[in-house]
Order: sequence, then structure tokens, then C-alpha cells
Amino acid sequence: MPHTFDLLVIGDANPDAVLGPLDEPLAFGQREQLVPTGVLTLGGSAAITACGAAKLGLRVAIAGRVGDDDAGRFVRAALQARGVDTTALGTDPDLPTPLTAVVARDGDRAILTSSGTLAATGPADVPEEWLTTSRHVHAASYFLMPKLAAALPDLLRTARAHGATTSLDTNDDPAGRWDPDGIAAVLSETDILLPNAQEALALAGQASGEPEEAGGRLAGRGPLVVVKDGARGALAHDGRTVRRASGLTVRPRDTVGAGDSFDAGYIAAVLRGLPPREALALAAACGSLSTRAHGGTDAQPTWDEALAAVTHNGENE
Repeated sequence: MPHTFDLLVIGDANPDAVLGPLDEPLAFGQREQLVPTGVLTLGGSAAITACGAAKLGLRVAIAGRVGDDDAGRFVRAALQARGVDTTALGTDPDLPTPLTAVVARDGDRAILTSSGTLAATGPADVPEEWLTTSRHVHAASYFLMPKLAAALPDLLRTARAHGATTSLDTNDDPAGRWDPDGIAAVLSETDILLPNAQEALALAGQASGEPEEAGGRLAGRGPLVVVKDGARGALAHDGRTVRRASGLTVRPRDTVGAGDSFDAGYIAAVLRGLPPREALALAAACGSLSTRAHGGTDAQPTWDEALAAVTHNGENE
């Protein structure tokens, strides 16, 4: 059966209000604090990954749910403007679109999210036809959508049965439980796991340690584990071999969504047939380049820009 899409992304889509950097602790008591920048932009791990992959030249669709409100219309229009098919982005008649506020300070950020439609998003929001006619299926923000998370092993199993490869970026768990049983079930149907270093440790059940060790433990459960490690670049662990790639030297304006742009780069590289080392380097370049502008999508690179950056960084030499 012909492929309708190169990539189907399942998960969250919402506006992000990104503010900062704040040069002192966040204050309450009705005190007003001023920051140099603020931007209202497209957010949600799934949405940012979808936009990054479309910018890299893939045919991309997103499945999820937004509200019947101005925020939902903003999200849908932003996705469509970046070349993402939103046919399967459903509209909930009752619940509002999720909303996230990101406050940056000292190279870190606080993230506040109003869940809106996230808790109601479930398997019915993912068309089976697209699971069976996409080359790759990626799921994001596992812990924000419990109904979808419970069904994810079956959804990914369906996609794999029809020849698709699969990937997962769990993102953070606000409850701090990390759902060991649920994660074990979904990893058995996941080809590529894409955590950051902190998430890798938590998913592996480690309170501390090196991401390489956590990656090895997680790879033992089935997937290739590709860990985003901030300024140290990234590593990939298949249970036997560890590969590393450095990030680019850039002056970041905003790191929001950099991990999601990395995900898009890695998926695009794999689908285009790049060898493992080159795929990792290209993904690291995509994550680095995305930090050149505020918000998660405005500075995402094209395929040619990412390749040029990798070559300039010496990774293709």
C-alpha cells in the first residue's frame, strides 16, 4: 500500500507563551517583573517535532486534539503554515486548548501547562488509516495524555505490523512516577527512544549517573536509545555500541523545543537512509540551529542548512 505520509506525529499541540530571561527568582505577592523578550508561538512537543520534520522536507501529519477556541485555531493555522497536515487534529467542543507558559532564567526554564484537551486525547484521535500508511510514527509527551499512553503500545504495534518504524519522546513526567509498567509495554513496540539525559536516567530507574549507562539499560528493553545531552551533544546506544555527536557552537537565544527539533532531525535522517553516525550528527545540528530564535519553530533548519552545518562542524569529514 502506498504511503500517505512519511511521518505521523501523535501528541500535543498548544500555544507557548515564552518569557525571559528573568534575572531574579519568580516573585508572587502581585509584584510585576520585567523581562526583555516575550513571544507567543506554537508549542507542544508533537507539534514542534512535526514542524521540524516538515521543514526538513518530509510529508508530515499530526494527530491529537485542540479546543474549539482561538488558541486551537492559532495552533491549527500555525501547523498548516509550516506544511503539516492537520486533518487528524480533532476539535473538542467542550475542553479548551492546552496552554503553556515558559519562563527562562539562568540557562534553565520553568514550564507551566494548563492541560485542557490533553487528558481527553486518546486512541480515537489517531486514524488507523494513517497508522497503516505512514512510513514512521512518532509519539510525544507520553505522560501528559494518560488515555493515549495506555493505548500507545497497540497503536505502535499496528503501525509496525504495516511496515512503519516507530519512535517515542516521553518528555518529563509532572507526577514524577515515570510509569515503569506502562513504559515497559510501550518500549517493546518502540524502535527509537529519544529522551534527554535527565529523562533517560529517570526512565532507567536511576537517581543519578551517566546518560550512557542509562541508555544501555534502556536499550536492553528493545529500542535504539538516542539521548540528547545538552551542550555535550548527543549519544546513541543500541545495547552494544555507543556513538556520539557534538552539538554546534551557536549563541542560543532560546532553547525551547530544541529537543523536539533534534527528534525531527533524527527521524528525517533515518528515513533518508543516513548511516547511524551521520544521523546522530544531523539531529544534533537540528537541535542546535533551532535555538537561534525565540520559540520552538522559527529557527528550525531546512535539510540543506542542517547538512551544511554538520559539514562545517567537521562531522562529515
